[in-house]
Amino acid sequence: MTELKLQSLKKTYGSVAALAGVGLTVPSGSRTAIVGPSGCGKTTLLRLIAGFDTPDDGTIAFDGETVASFEEQVPAHRRNVGIVAQDGCLFPHLTVADNIGFGMKADRATKLAKASELMEMVGLDRAMLSRKPDELSGGQQQRVALARALACRPRLMLLDEPFSALDTGLRAATRKAVSEVLSAAGITTILVTHDQAEALAFADQLAVMRAGNFSQVGAPRQVYARPVDAETAMFLGEAIVLPAVVGQGRADTPLGSLAVDDASYTGKTQVMLRPEQMTLQQSDTGAAVIGEMVFSGSTCEVLVTLEGEGGPSFRLDIPSLSPLASGDRVAISVSGAAHLFR
Repeated sequence: MTELKLQSLKKTYGSVAALAGVGLTVPSGSRTAIVGPSGCGKTTLLRLIAGFDTPDDGTIAFDGETVASFEEQVPAHRRNVGIVAQDGCLFPHLTVADNIGFGMKADRATKLAKASELMEMVGLDRAMLSRKPDELSGGQQQRVALARALACRPRLMLLDEPFSALDTGLRAATRKAVSEVLSAAGITTILVTHDQAEALAFADQLAVMRAGNFSQVGAPRQVYARPVDAETAMFLGEAIVLPAVVGQGRADTPLGSLAVDDASYTGKTQVMLRPEQMTLQQSDTGAAVIGEMVFSGSTCEVLVTLEGEGGPSFRLDIPSLSPLASGDRVAISVSGAAHLFR
C-alpha cells in the first residue's frame, strides 16, 4: 500500500495553466475520486502522476519518495502505476490471457496461472481466457483491463473515466465490482470522472477540481452536505441556493425562517438546501406553484416556483405516483438545517 502526496503541482501549456499549484494527500489503501468539468485539469494531473508528463513546479511523492519534480523524474515504467482508461485499451489481436499477462516478467505457464487467478478476482469466468476482446461485453472488457493492471501488483491504481462508456445498469455493477477488488487488494486508487454520483459512491475522499486547482477536498458526505461555495454545491448535484439574512442561528429566506448550520454568523449571505430536504404538499394557501413536470419512471422531476415577483425556481424529484400536477399550489416543508455560505 502506498501513500500519494502532491505538493504545489503546476503545469502550463503555452498560456493555459492546466494545473495551478495542486496539493493533495491520498492515504495508503484508500480511494480518492477527482471530479470536475471538462478542461479543469483532471487528465493532466493523472498524466503527471503516471509519469507521462513532467510538472513545471511542485513534487509528486510515493511513500515519501519523490518520483517527480521539475528537476528530476522517475520514468513511468519504474513507478509501477496501474492504469485503466475509458475504453480499456485491450490489445485486440491478443486473447484475454495474453492481455492480462502482457506486462508480466514470467514464463507462459506462470502468466496463465496468474491470469486465471485474476479472472476469478475480478468476477469473470476462467473460460473467457481464450477469448479475444471483441468477444466480450463492455463491462467484461473493463474487468479484464483491471485484471491486466493488477497483474504487475501496482503501488497505485489510476482509473480514468473507466465506466463512462458503459450502460447505466452495467456501469453501477462494474463500479461496485472494481471497488470491491481494489479494496480487497488494498491498492491506493484515484478515480477521475465527471459523473458526480459515481464519485460520491466510489470514494473515501472526494476532490472537486475547478480551473486547475481543488475547490474542496474531504469525505464525500461532508463535501456534498457542506460545500465551500455555491458553484461547488451545484456541480455535485441539484442545489437550491437562496438569499438570506442570518442571525442567532436562523436565516430569513424566500422560503421563510430556516435553521442554519452555523450559529456564529450574522449578516447577509446565501444558504443552500438539497432537494431531499424538501417536501411538497398540495395546499390552496401554499407559497409555491408546480410548473413543468417530467416523467422519469419511478420519479417525476418538477419545476417549483415561489410566488412573488422574481421568486426563485428550482427542481425536485417526487414519486411518480404523487397526486400533484402541473399548476398545483403547494406548501414546502424543510427538514434539517440549511447550509450557510460565508
